[in-house]
Amino acid sequence: MRFTKDHEWVELDGDVATVGITAYAAEQLGDVVFVETPEVGRQVKAGDSFAVVESVKAASDVYAPISGEVIEANTGLSEAPETVNATPEAGGWFARLKVANAAEVEALMDRAGYEAYLATL
Repeated sequence: MRFTKDHEWVELDGDVATVGITAYAAEQLGDVVFVETPEVGRQVKAGDSFAVVESVKAASDVYAPISGEVIEANTGLSEAPETVNATPEAGGWFARLKVANAAEVEALMDRAGYEAYLATL
């Protein structure tokens, strides 16, 4: 699993990356009440806003940590947005992308790097 400074995570399986927000981000948001996942077929570039998560505290964009094509969206989050709070780094994933450039994944922080980054916040 790799992480961004915007608190997204990526887990690579071959050329498919699963993307979500980190446990830290979910905790900061509070109770998630709405999730808008990206459309299947959408091309995204690293850094593009590609999903929205709303909580009792705020609405936030979710940014694509890598470039690729959305091949699956976790549409179950529209029915059960609280899944993002319950299992942010597992069942609370937002989308799966067909990876355009695997080097982008390698450029992200590993868990130890991300935890060190969190310690600076």
